[in-house]
Amino acid sequence: MTATRVCALSELEQDAAHRVEVDGVAIAVVLDSSGEVHAIGDVCTHGDISLSEGFVDGDTLECWAHGSAFSLRTGKPLNLPAYEPVPVYVVTIDGDDVLIDPNLKKEV
Repeated sequence: MTATRVCALSELEQDAAHRVEVDGVAIAVVLDSSGEVHAIGDVCTHGDISLSEGFVDGDTLECWAHGSAFSLRTGKPLNLPAYEPVPVYVVTIDGDDVLIDPNLKKEV
């Protein structure tokens, strides 16, 4: 499978999560303060909550419901109550297009 265009880079707001869906997979896309684009699974492993509704702080995305923060680089939870990681996806930037293949997970 090839990567799918999920949005334009210019559509992303810095330090905010943007929810996209590719082939039925919900993904949170984040443009961090250093200009890097990250893509992690959009569902909190603790409470089945959309992470894209949460808060970006540096290289973490915090679930708004119970406060678990996930690393945008590794998907690992940094605090309880979540203890299972979320998947991290490879992001490709082509001009202004943000491309993600939901079958291509980042090795961390």
